[in-house]
Amino acid sequence: MAVKIVRQPKKIALIGAPSSAAALLPGTEKAPAALRAAGLVERLQNAGYEVVDYGDCPTRLFADDDEHRRARNLPAIVAGLNDLKTHIEIATKSGALVVVLGGDCAQSIGVIAGARRYYKHINLLWMDRDADLNTPATTPSGRIDGMVVAHIIGKGAPELVRFWGEPPLVREPDITLFGIDRLDPGEQELLGKSPLRHALAADIQSKGAGAAAKDALTHLHADTREFVLHLDLDVISSDDLPAVNVPGSGGLTFAEVRAAFMEFARHKNLLGFDVAQFNPGNDPDGASAKKVVDLLVEALSARLESTDVPAAPAVSVAEPEIAAESAAAPAHADAAPAVEPASSSAPDAEPSENAFGASET
Repeated sequence: MAVKIVRQPKKIALIGAPSSAAALLPGTEKAPAALRAAGLVERLQNAGYEVVDYGDCPTRLFADDDEHRRARNLPAIVAGLNDLKTHIEIATKSGALVVVLGGDCAQSIGVIAGARRYYKHINLLWMDRDADLNTPATTPSGRIDGMVVAHIIGKGAPELVRFWGEPPLVREPDITLFGIDRLDPGEQELLGKSPLRHALAADIQSKGAGAAAKDALTHLHADTREFVLHLDLDVISSDDLPAVNVPGSGGLTFAEVRAAFMEFARHKNLLGFDVAQFNPGNDPDGASAKKVVDLLVEALSARLESTDVPAAPAVSVAEPEIAAESAAAPAHADAAPAVEPASSSAPDAEPSENAFGASET
């Protein structure tokens, strides 16, 4: 059965993923509430969006889990991903831009898996200071937060590698890492052998963030492929945004992340994005929460104004033969999400390059 998903340029599906189960420290589970309290929904509405708020998934908490030192807290992580995936499926079907407030980085697996119910091929733009390419065999911490990309490409714990079904969730040539500034030895070795593209923070700064972002979109084949974006806020230097789990000076400035994120957010084939690693416990005066909300609202306002966002590109996609949606109706929504068609994924085009001007490690 074909399902029609009409992309809704003025509609945002907002979902909270209050989890720190995969994180290095507790606190990120409080991020969705803090960003809502900082006025995100109201400001998006004032910018001209219809915001359908699906509420928050059940909270999943940080735990040391010393019995599983190589892959800590997996049952809670998988449970959280199942919760989120169901919400993402419904939100994607509505045609709205999906915005997930988190949380830890593992949530991106649920975002991609949910979107893949309706899109056979999805590309991934990973905006993060860390490559997250550790595996249970190479991890220095045992925390899944440092292994998410590895699991997305099919390397790591079976519970996550096969979360979607047949791995990989996203093919290595279809992923671009943007803003990398920290690599563990095992990650550096894997990246050196992989067709994963990446842009180091230093090379982004040399080229200019806006230009580097446009290059990343070109090499991601964003004009012909739907993609999702992962925004780990620790990509921003702690000099500009200290309220994250793993702060560090250097890396990209807030202004540079803003310039790149503006380019990514306004692109017509962006299906959605998740925001990770904001820790309200490190933000006693709320200044960082306000800064994050400013970033999101400014970029999404630019998207709304962009002529690149089509009014209603309607293409049928095949309804997968899987169990019917079981999630409850969206919280706070005035009406159920519309069921219409988003553009189907374009045929695969094998990328021929291994970089786009950034240094390879």
